[in-house]
Amino acid sequence: MADAAGRIATLAEEVLGTPLPIRVRAWDHSETGPPGAPTLVIRRRRALRRLLWRPGELGLARGWVAGDLDVEGDLYEALDRLSGLLWERGPAGPPRSRLRTGLQALRDPALRTAARRLIALAGPGLPPTPPREEVRTSFGPVHSLRRDRKAISHHYDVGNDFYELVLGPSMVYSCAYWDGPDSTLEEAQRAKLDLVCRKLALKPGQRLLDVGCGWGSMVLHAAREYGVSAVGVTLSEEQAAYARKRVADHGLTDQVEIRVQDYREVPDGPYDAISSIGMAEHVGAVRYAEYTAILHGLLRPGGRLLNHQIARRPQPDEEAYHVDEFIDRYVFPDGELAPVGRTVTQLEAAGFEVRDVEAIREHYALTLRRWVANLERSWARGMRLTSPGRARVWRLYMAASALSFERNRIGVNQILAVRTPEGGASGLPLRARDWR
Repeated sequence: MADAAGRIATLAEEVLGTPLPIRVRAWDHSETGPPGAPTLVIRRRRALRRLLWRPGELGLARGWVAGDLDVEGDLYEALDRLSGLLWERGPAGPPRSRLRTGLQALRDPALRTAARRLIALAGPGLPPTPPREEVRTSFGPVHSLRRDRKAISHHYDVGNDFYELVLGPSMVYSCAYWDGPDSTLEEAQRAKLDLVCRKLALKPGQRLLDVGCGWGSMVLHAAREYGVSAVGVTLSEEQAAYARKRVADHGLTDQVEIRVQDYREVPDGPYDAISSIGMAEHVGAVRYAEYTAILHGLLRPGGRLLNHQIARRPQPDEEAYHVDEFIDRYVFPDGELAPVGRTVTQLEAAGFEVRDVEAIREHYALTLRRWVANLERSWARGMRLTSPGRARVWRLYMAASALSFERNRIGVNQILAVRTPEGGASGLPLRARDWR
């Protein structure tokens, strides 16, 4: 099968209506495309079968995770070019897949010849089995306690050593807060933790609840630097074990408690402050009102909540929102994003007074690029610590997410809310963002 790359490029142009913006190298070593552009490497013909049986993002993702597809050259540039090719973005609403539309259009008699050529190029047979890293089974109703535990385990219980490699010594898995691109990742993560503590106005002797505490970095910082008594809750057994060891190593077992516990199961309010950093994306629309009500009930009057959460753009038809297939199957099962306006509204509906919203999406792009660099720098070790497929999942999702933040497709916001007492005294300073 000589010149498979040229045949693929020709078929892609017929289906998509535009030339491929990257080079293509096929399994027969043939190559075509614009000189100097990143190269999409199609290592095996079965990658085309994956795409034929599951057109769109999921078929491409399965090929990438299985190693049937790869990119040589700048991954960010390749993803940027492919994004413009595969997705149509209007002035409002979600992007539409050109690939899915194009393959459906092959039902047109005029394009059936192209369809037969693509099938012949892909080779005979049923679709390949999805990579083992894909979530295949749902466990009970969406965002039930059991299903949420399974989803959290899929994402976080992949090896603490792997996360150490990606995240670095800070072990913070959320957006850092940068003075500038020359800062180190550890400096920026420490600045983020300190910013949260200052917004919460933490003081010695207060009680802090950190919902979705990860590997314990927030509770450790708050206890060491601000003298609080802190409780961190997570659904990940591996995170909890790691966090408890860190607490013991710092001599803070009398001051910090780590629990394997859902936010719906915390029994011992009230707390003076609550931090929720990168956790609310797991809550889901069907549970968000419950989430805000529970956190409101766990705070004392006058207590503060800092909700740090990724946001998507609003859609003309919010009912049409669906979770990204690659993210849902390989990264964050059942994860959901909401527009920041909806989050503010739901916090207020629960009784909170929202006092500040700080948008920091550029900070997340910088953070993700550092994580990708950490993984790429130790690629062979990263694959050994988890699996080649899982390492490929993390590299793709982090690089694609960095571009999404840079292109303003998604954002991230810190929302400071207060359980303001009936008398109306919020306890905040008169000047905004004087977090003392």
